[in-house]
This record gives sequence, structure tokens and C-alpha cells, in this order.
Amino acid sequence: MTVKRDLAERPGAVSTEAPASAPVNGPTGRPARAFPVPQPLKNHGPARIIALCNQKGGVGKTTTTISVGAAFAEYGRKVLAIDFDPQGALSAGLGVQTHDVITIYDLLLGSVKDAKSAIVQTSVPGLDVIPANIDLSAAEVHLVNEVAREQILARVLRQVSGDYDIILIDCQPSLGLLTVNALTAAHGVLIPLECEFFALRGVALLIETVEKVKDRLNPAITLDGIVATMFDSRTLHSREVLERVVDRFDDKVLETVIGRTVKFPDASVAALPITHFAPEHPAAEAYRQLARELIFRGAAA
Repeated sequence: MTVKRDLAERPGAVSTEAPASAPVNGPTGRPARAFPVPQPLKNHGPARIIALCNQKGGVGKTTTTISVGAAFAEYGRKVLAIDFDPQGALSAGLGVQTHDVITIYDLLLGSVKDAKSAIVQTSVPGLDVIPANIDLSAAEVHLVNEVAREQILARVLRQVSGDYDIILIDCQPSLGLLTVNALTAAHGVLIPLECEFFALRGVALLIETVEKVKDRLNPAITLDGIVATMFDSRTLHSREVLERVVDRFDDKVLETVIGRTVKFPDASVAALPITHFAPEHPAAEAYRQLARELIFRGAAA
């Protein structure tokens, strides 16, 4: 599998003009940086595949997939989002029909061979999706006896990776076979982490799973970062959790922090990314900054 080159090897991928200066210290306690605005890419593909994982539900995986995907698209990247959760929240959050359509489940089982036939264009220019529905919940049972069952998603994505710059996989809140498939297919892992104590407890187990996949199935996978979500600077609890995460994982914690706001559920009801629903809202800018940071770090291009 071909991995996209680092940004340093891609002349013109990032402009020298940075956005307005940031505060001296960000929420993580480290000096905040203004990440440069990337220029659109003239050529597209092969895609860097990023799995958004956390075995705890309700930590912002789907919201992050939708919103950072839309931000990447704003910066001229061609993005494909894979709904890999039987709940189909990613598809619903982008206003995509999930009944009587080809889904990722059909591709995994091989009942549909052409992955491109499952791609649906969203209302966001540059952002496409392969949808999912409740049928996906049966996938693990059907795949358990398949040869190389952990690599089925990787084989599916090889058909389309040349058409995109970034493929984002929205994983279900589990460390089962579907998530292992996502990790086996991915070049990098992005962990959305709610700033809450119980969400913090599971991160070490998730990283241990990533290391096992790296050792046994996918030596090329890297941890692209941990992004703190649902952060409320007014509460001591949020600040303490974020401080503990930074102490434990250091520079693996991204500088961008996503705050808690009622705009996210409102955007979900409207089936739009926050960057389109409320483009001037601080939450929309936070996801644009997250996209810039990932590009700056070379985790996306």
C-alpha cells in the first residue's frame, strides 16, 4: 500500500502565510501555534487513510469525521468518509440515504464488487461518503470464517484510494473485527477523546490494540494524534483530564482542542458539518485548525 509523502516532500502544499496570531498558551498548556493555511493540491491521490477510533461511544468520533473532513475539503483536498458504524450516524449526519443503497456492508461481503458504485456525493463539495446501515452489525458474524478477514476493508479501499487525498474511517465504539479491519487498512489513527474521566480510562487499551495491529497486521500504522473534544474550560474536571492526557501522551496530544457547544447537535439535525452550518462559529474554526494541524504534522496532505 502506498503512503502519501510527507508535506516536506510536497512543494507548494502549504502556504507561508499563517492565520492571525494565537494566544501565548493554548488549552493544552503548551505555546499555541497558528498553523499555516494549506494551498489546494493540483494532483490527487493516493489517499492517506485515517481511522477515527475510540471504543467508548459519545466522544465525538462521528462529529470529528464529518467536520474535519469538510475542513479538509475546504482546503482543496478530495475526501472520502467511510461510515463503519452500524448505527449509520455518519451517513445521517451528512444527509445521505442509507436504505436501498449500496453500503460498505455489501462491499465487505463481496455481494457488490465495485467500490466506486457505493460512493455518494454529499452536499459538501469535495466530500464523498460510503454509507452504512444496521446491516453492518452482521458483518463480524459473516466475516469470521473468511481468509485474511482483517484485511477485507483494505482490499475494498485499494479500489478508490487513487481518487482521493484523504480517506476517513468512522469506526464503531468497539475493538472488534470491524475496528481491526479499519486499523489494518489505515496509515494513521486519530483518537477523539472526550475530556471526561471515564473516556480517559480506555485510551491506554485502545493504544495497546493499535500496537498489536502494528505488530501483527499493519507495520506502517502510526498514531496521528489524540484530539480532545467536548472541552469546557469553565470546569475543573475538563481541565484536569486534559492535563493528565498531556502528561501521559505528551506531543501525541494535538494542540487543537474542540470545545463543547450546542451548535454540534443543531448541525447534526440539519445534516451539515459545523463548518457549513455555522461557518463563523468558534467550533467551525476549531475544526479548520485541526485540519491545518494534521496537514502541518504530515498526518494528512
